[in-house]
Amino acid sequence: MYKNSRPMKIALAFIAAIGLSSQALVAEDYPKANPAAILRWQDLRFGLFIHWGPIALKGAEIGWSRGKQVPTEIYDNLYKDFNPTNFNAAEWVSIAKASGMKYLVLVTKHHDGFCLWDTKFTDHNMMNTPFKRDIVKELSEACKKQSLPFGVYYSVADWYHPTWPGDRSGKKDPKLYDMDAYEKFLNSQVEELVTKYGPVLTIWGDLPQSYGRRGASMIRRMRELQPDILVNNRCGTDGDYTILEQKKGTFNNTRPWETCITLGTSWSWRVNDDIKSLAQCIQTLLNCVGADANLLLNIGPMPTGEIEKRQVDRMKEVGAWLAKYGDSIYGTRGGPFLPGNGMVSTHKGNVVYVHVMNWEKDTLTLTPLDRKIVKSEIMTGGTVDVKQDEKEITISVPAASRQEIDTIIKLTLEDKK
Repeated sequence: MYKNSRPMKIALAFIAAIGLSSQALVAEDYPKANPAAILRWQDLRFGLFIHWGPIALKGAEIGWSRGKQVPTEIYDNLYKDFNPTNFNAAEWVSIAKASGMKYLVLVTKHHDGFCLWDTKFTDHNMMNTPFKRDIVKELSEACKKQSLPFGVYYSVADWYHPTWPGDRSGKKDPKLYDMDAYEKFLNSQVEELVTKYGPVLTIWGDLPQSYGRRGASMIRRMRELQPDILVNNRCGTDGDYTILEQKKGTFNNTRPWETCITLGTSWSWRVNDDIKSLAQCIQTLLNCVGADANLLLNIGPMPTGEIEKRQVDRMKEVGAWLAKYGDSIYGTRGGPFLPGNGMVSTHKGNVVYVHVMNWEKDTLTLTPLDRKIVKSEIMTGGTVDVKQDEKEITISVPAASRQEIDTIIKLTLEDKK
């Protein structure tokens, strides 16, 4: 109703001046995700994130080191020496599965614009490295063979592409910005990923600043090609789920979400990087799932194409723990008890799992439930005493039965009436 108003005309003129189309003001008119597809993704709970590319040769951060720790001219030409001859896609996927991960998301293009696949829309890709192999193809096929859902990270921003408005090096000519041309490039590349390497679990976008609300057109096309594909909230729209980085977040069971956290201190490979302990890894996963989120644990393979042995060993330790106690993680939802005081909870059907990571007192006191507890046991071994009344639930576990990383109390509730 305000289309012809002076304020709207001024706004449209401003948008045209900076290279954004008027669709940036249009409401998000794209098909919403299939609720069943979101639930299937939430059931997975734990995935592997992989940041990798020519920057591994420098042992610096992917994207963000461009024009800073690594001069732009050097960074943009690292691909000429990138020859990861020990890359083995099947081995990567086997490691992920042995680590208890239920899906994998590969960084196919970061902010630096380098593409790990044989794309037709830029020469800045793997086929022009000495390796000359399509990493995305090999990894997606390995995931299919081992029944591991495959997702792709694709940076909305591209500091290498001449039409993108913004460059960490600060040397791009503003006159070259052309967001309509860039939108066509982005949509073409994402469609290429979905059609050549699908089925794709999710398009994991990133750094959408300056992209306006253009992501709706991409999602419409993706849903035509693959109706069940999911899109995060970093593609220029709100998408289907929200992302947090390097933090666990607070409890939220009203909006699907995921947090991505590095195994080390860097997203990409770094020499002698510190990595998280087994306790930190498991408790990070617990804090995420207990808050009703998925965890995407990130690693950075070495320039040789191998995943560093320290990382593999730690991940497989997590997998061994999940082989014993995964029922309290996979297919669950956070709650019914809110996280706090070293405790989180998960539930599935008529079973509640109470995860105690830190016993501040000898007795754990929880809010009441509207259903009777008919059975209580400790999954991690030992004895437990559970008392329930209308005001509270108390759980007591002797010191000998408490585990250093996580004590899991399994509560079975009466069937709903």
